[in-house]
Amino acid sequence: MPAGALTLFHVRGIRIGVDYSWFFVLFLIIILLSGFYRDVTGAEEESVGPYALALASALLFFASILLHELGHAVVAIRNGIPILGITLWMFGGVARMERDTDTPWTEFKVAIAGPIVTAAITAVCVAAGIALSGPEEFRDAALIEDGTEASALPALLGWLASINLLVLVFNLVPAFPLDGGRIARAIAWKVSGERGKATRFAASLGRGFAYLLIGLGAFLFIRGDIVGGLWLVVLGFILNGSARSAIAQTEVTDRLEGISVVDVMDREPVAIPESASVERAVDEYFLRYRWPWFPVVDASSRFVGVLDSATLDAVSRDERPTRTVSEFIARDAGTLTVSEDAPLESLLGNEALSRLGALIAVDPSGRLSGVVTAQALGRALGTP
Repeated sequence: MPAGALTLFHVRGIRIGVDYSWFFVLFLIIILLSGFYRDVTGAEEESVGPYALALASALLFFASILLHELGHAVVAIRNGIPILGITLWMFGGVARMERDTDTPWTEFKVAIAGPIVTAAITAVCVAAGIALSGPEEFRDAALIEDGTEASALPALLGWLASINLLVLVFNLVPAFPLDGGRIARAIAWKVSGERGKATRFAASLGRGFAYLLIGLGAFLFIRGDIVGGLWLVVLGFILNGSARSAIAQTEVTDRLEGISVVDVMDREPVAIPESASVERAVDEYFLRYRWPWFPVVDASSRFVGVLDSATLDAVSRDERPTRTVSEFIARDAGTLTVSEDAPLESLLGNEALSRLGALIAVDPSGRLSGVVTAQALGRALGTP
């Protein structure tokens, strides 16, 4: 999860968090909507009801964004792409995939999943709002028109429907990295047969759209809409930066195309048996090789975890001959290993690789087959 993100909870192992900028938008939505709800419900100036409705609206809106990102995440996981986490921030949310999609069809399915969820949320809000208040009153509430009179719940549903519809339309703009841009990339990928070429095409559309947002924001700013203008300018710069990053990322992945972990890994890794004593581990491995950690294997050579020197240093010398390595290893939860036939590009941005400096390559049976280091990845990229 990006630095500065606060973890809230986990959903099926997916870490959900919020960037601190999220709290600013939460506060801004509450302030802006409280006045709207006071007008449409006819509440008194000192009433706390409009603020409660505004708070509920803000939380439900971000819940909608979270469901949108979970739509992407669920489809990605079903297609074998792990999700590193979902972060909500001031401009929405982002689901971080461990690796990129490997086929146009997978790219399309992952990209379209979020908009489908948002469309479903919009439809549910519209149906519920019409059922509660009738079509005319709900329409006025959804359009946030001056002089609208509506009860609390239809007004809330109207706002949720309109904001989710706005999110849906915006996300379907064919400009990478928006969902519409990813759909455009999938189509271009299918037509051209080249992911890199398709990514550059979609990213170019994204940069063009970003410049339009910046221009529109500058126009609104000059016309006196300072908040709206600045918001569009900042969003445009962010989209432009993301599109440029996608182009740079494509240049990197092009270098790694066709290269697998097995092509660059150390095929003769040094591993400690889990049945070994702590004394043996210290004398025969840590003192001999002077490495900070080692992979640990069971009797069948299956990888079970890692053992670091700091952990063994805490074991007293009197206990070392009788205590075994298995008591002190950090058991692997699937984050330290990589399949030996995995594409090398799947390691880009891997948190465990950055933290440990290496990953454990295993065969389909989970047996240790090698170690791939950050240096090996760097050499494949042509960097020192």
